[in-house]
Amino acid sequence: MALTKLTTDLIDGSLGTDWQATPKTANFTAVAGEGYFVDTTSSAITVTLPSSPNAGDEVSIVDYAGTANTNNITVTSSDNINGAADDLAINYNRGGVSMVYVDATQGWIAYNAANETASALGELVYNIDYLLVAGGGGGGNNDGGGGGAGGLLQSTISSLTTGATLSISIGAGGGGGIVGTYLSSDGTDSTITSSAITTITAYGGGRGQTHISNISNSAGGSGGGANQGSSPGGSGVAGQGNDGGIGSGSPNYAGGGGGGAGADGSDGGSSGGGAGGVGATTTIISGSNATTSSVGEIVSSSLYFAGGGGAGEEGVSGNAFGAGGYGGGGDGNSEGNAENGTPNTGGGGGGAGYTSAHYNGGNGGSGVCILRMPTASYSGTTTGSPDVYTEGSDTVLVFKTNGTYTT
Repeated sequence: MALTKLTTDLIDGSLGTDWQATPKTANFTAVAGEGYFVDTTSSAITVTLPSSPNAGDEVSIVDYAGTANTNNITVTSSDNINGAADDLAINYNRGGVSMVYVDATQGWIAYNAANETASALGELVYNIDYLLVAGGGGGGNNDGGGGGAGGLLQSTISSLTTGATLSISIGAGGGGGIVGTYLSSDGTDSTITSSAITTITAYGGGRGQTHISNISNSAGGSGGGANQGSSPGGSGVAGQGNDGGIGSGSPNYAGGGGGGAGADGSDGGSSGGGAGGVGATTTIISGSNATTSSVGEIVSSSLYFAGGGGAGEEGVSGNAFGAGGYGGGGDGNSEGNAENGTPNTGGGGGGAGYTSAHYNGGNGGSGVCILRMPTASYSGTTTGSPDVYTEGSDTVLVFKTNGTYTT
């Protein structure tokens, strides 16, 4: 009996760790009593600890190639780790850790480590790329200026740890100028807020000017286009939007709305209303998935957001209204109501035409927020029902309405 027990213990690792000779190069589930060399040269790897463990069960992990600082080894479990229900990580090169299961309260405890810095298992840390676009401004009516695109920001939120909640607010498009009231309105800001970061704000696009001189264009994420003689366009916010176009001459040739982080709106001229400014391109999401989610505008295989609205024109023979900028900007019109900015692009609304009849400006398009992160770090914890895609080794979330993501 003693010999049988000894043989069993040697096989299951109870008298020592049973190290697996072949390095692991993809996500895997560990077995109690085994040790693993984990190679993250190509990508981050998630190690799932054994389910239904017994007190005294052990698992050991070593960073095989010295790349865990770049591509973390995430350790996850259906039980607690170090007394909390959080994933942790080996995020330092040549790190190694042994863990033993204690009980339901403490779960798995790291008790032995090599080359650790502050702790054997650190908090899971990763970066999230984002695209944030505000609502576009409404276009002016009666030979109105184009609405400015919503402000557009593309950057990275760095070094997020487990448990941080990002709250996303999506800005609405501004209303176009309406016959009788004339007043168009600015787009609404889009924001990402969290206790873990400084609030990120993309500013709503400025409204386009109407034919009525005391109802001016507006500054915003991108500025609204001008009307009335040589009036300047509204100014955009540096780093996320551009200026609206200048109005010109008599008859009135309105200016196009500025594009978000792309180009200024074109000035009005003798040939007609100014075009909306081109928006910005992005590769944060594939074109096919953007099309599925109905976000952005694809032009010649490039994906654009935040195009300025085109300007209206006075209906003079041979003259033309301004086209909307790439990225959802609405076209202006010469003898009719203008086109709305496209929803979920931040495009500005088009400016309306003007004849003996009066016409309405187009509404601005609503904004959008897109997040991209390593799939190995994606928690799956969201509200607001974002669209979710897997692209290569990353997960992409598309928020068209307010929601949250918790890391």
